[in-house]
Amino acid sequence: MLYRPYDYQRTATKWILDHPRCGLFLDMGLGKTVSTLTAVQQLIDDCEVDKVLVVAPKKVAETTWTTEAAKWEHLGGLRVVKVMGTEKQRKLALEKPGDVYVIGRDSFVWLCGLYGGMLPFDVLVIDELTSFKSSKSQRFKAMRIATPTVQRVIGLTGTPAPNGLVDLWAQMYCLDMGDRLGKSVTRYKETYFDIHKWNNIEVRATCKSGCEKIIRDKIADICLSMQAKDYLQLPDLLIHTERVELSPAIMAKYTAFEREKVLEFKTEHGDEPANVLANSAAGLMNKLSQFANGAVYDDDRQAHEVHDEKLDRLAELVEAANSPVLVFYQYKHDIDRIARKLKGYKVVAYQGEAQLLDWNAGKIDVLLAHPASTAYGLNMQQGGHYIVWFGTGWNLELYQQANARLHRQGQQYPVTVYKLLCAHTVDERANAALESKKGVQQSLLDSLNYLLRKHNL
Repeated sequence: MLYRPYDYQRTATKWILDHPRCGLFLDMGLGKTVSTLTAVQQLIDDCEVDKVLVVAPKKVAETTWTTEAAKWEHLGGLRVVKVMGTEKQRKLALEKPGDVYVIGRDSFVWLCGLYGGMLPFDVLVIDELTSFKSSKSQRFKAMRIATPTVQRVIGLTGTPAPNGLVDLWAQMYCLDMGDRLGKSVTRYKETYFDIHKWNNIEVRATCKSGCEKIIRDKIADICLSMQAKDYLQLPDLLIHTERVELSPAIMAKYTAFEREKVLEFKTEHGDEPANVLANSAAGLMNKLSQFANGAVYDDDRQAHEVHDEKLDRLAELVEAANSPVLVFYQYKHDIDRIARKLKGYKVVAYQGEAQLLDWNAGKIDVLLAHPASTAYGLNMQQGGHYIVWFGTGWNLELYQQANARLHRQGQQYPVTVYKLLCAHTVDERANAALESKKGVQQSLLDSLNYLLRKHNL
C-alpha cells in the first residue's frame, strides 16, 4: 500500500529524526508505529544506524510491527525479525539477518542478561513506555542499565501518565537517564508532590500547585504530545452503562457473600500496612467481581455458577447489534459461560495473530478478549464497532487502550461501548474508580473502607 502520511505523521517522523532520545506521546490511533518505522527506514538509508530493537507488549510484538512493515510499500525492504518463543528460539532469531528485532517486554530482562547489559543495537524503541513506569520493577532496572549503551531511544505511548504525573519519572529516565526529572524518584516526588501517608506508608502523591506545568515544561524539548481529537475526525465514541438488576434472591446471596468475604478479610488482613492492604484488597474485590459476573472460583480453581443475569443481557446486546461484537472479559470462566450462552454465533477467544486476522476479515461474530492481552497497539477497527465489557476491572489505562482497539483511525462507524454492571455490587465501585480516574491502589483502598463501613466491621 502506498503511504501518504498525514501532516501529524510527518511531524512525528521528523521529531524522531531530530531528537536522538525522544518520547512520542501520541494518542491512540495516530499511527505511532508507521511513523516510527518510517523514521527508522530513513536512518538506515542514511547509514546512521544499522540495527534496531523494539521492546513491546507480547501481543503487539507478535503482530503489529511485522504487519505494519509489510503493509506499506516504502517499508518493503525493511527486515523485521520477531524474537519470540523459547530461549533457544529467541537466540536463533537474534542470529538472523535483520534491521528491526522485536521482542516482548517480558523477555527484555533476559535479553539484557544475555548481552551483559551492552545491547548490540543502535536504536531502542520502547513501545508502550508506561510498561516501565515502576522504578522498582526488574524491567526498569534492566532498561536503566541498557539505555546508555544505544545511540537512540524512542519511547512510544498514548497515555504517559494515566494515574498521575508521578508515573513519569521512570518513563523519562528510560529516555534521558535522569537529565530532566532527576536521578532519583524519591527526590522527584519530594520536589514536585505532596506525599500522603497512612501508618507511615505512602498511599498516594498529589502534584503541588504549579508543578504540573513545571514538569511538562522540563520534558517538552524531547517529548511530542498529540491528542487524536486535535488531528483525527474519528466517529463518535458512545459509552452506555448497562445496569443489570439481580433478582432479590440472588441479591441476598451476594450481600451475604460480600459480608462473609469482608469479615474473612478483616480477620486475616486487618493489621496490614496500607501498601500491603491494597494488594490484599485486590483479592477481595476479585472474589466479589466473580460473583457479579456470575461464577465464583473455589480454592481448587473450580468455577461455581451463581447467576446468569449478565449473560442474559449480553445475549440481548449481541442479538440487537446484528454485527460483530468485541467482548472484554475478566476471568477464564467467563469464556466458557459466554460461549455456551451465545450458542449459534461464531464465538472465538483471542489468542494471537490468527484470531486478529479473522476478526478484521469479518469471520467472527463475537471475539472474546482479555484487555491485558489486546489493549496495546492492535488494529481491530476493521472487524466491528461494538464493544461490551462483561466486567470492567479497575485499571483506567487498560480500559482506555482497549476501547481504542476499535475507536481509532480507519473506523468507519460510531463505536458503541456497553459496560455491564450488576447493580448494588462491586461493579459499581470499579466503574466509579474508572470515571474518577483515581489510581488502582487508592481506588481499592477506598472501596475496602467503604465495605468495612457498610458491614460495620
